[in-house]
Amino acid sequence: MSRLVGLVRHGSHDELGRVLSGRTSDVALNDAGRDEAWALAGAVASAGIAGVLSSPRRRTVETAAILGSGLGLSPQIDPALDEIDFGAWSGRDFADLSGAEWDLWNTARGTAPTPGGETMAQAVARAAALIDRLGAEGGEPVLCVSHCDVIRGVVCRYLGLALDHILRFSVDPGRICWLNADGQGGAQLLSLNARN
Repeated sequence: MSRLVGLVRHGSHDELGRVLSGRTSDVALNDAGRDEAWALAGAVASAGIAGVLSSPRRRTVETAAILGSGLGLSPQIDPALDEIDFGAWSGRDFADLSGAEWDLWNTARGTAPTPGGETMAQAVARAAALIDRLGAEGGEPVLCVSHCDVIRGVVCRYLGLALDHILRFSVDPGRICWLNADGQGGAQLLSLNARN
């Protein structure tokens, strides 16, 4: 069994690039983010999407709702797709994040902790477990709406890259990464940071 799984980053919002929104912020999509989600819904309309799953954060739920509306599907919340729990860093301006812990987090994601949150490895493990299950189930393609670092971490895992290299590629708002999940703990990356 195998299955196409589209990892979708939520659309743009007003905190993007300024605040480590994490799990504490209930930030909504802005106009650009809604446009990105609608554009993606149109781009994948002919892909035979069978389901839309979403992280529980407002920005992902709104993205999934637009995708679902465009595809005639009712999105489902799955906590495995949730944002990384950044602990005490959650909700802080990037300009205020500095110091040894923050520097370590950005150079050694494979081992660095967050202050009172979860590790990158824990976040990737929960998301990858969902993708592995979806692959084992087989069937038509599904979309999983999640967050930038979770998606990048999952891509690293399936490519066999160390999580320390997570910042070497981008996953932009409203973009999709397609995986062919083999249902046996592996996946082939078919596209990265695509518009469809």
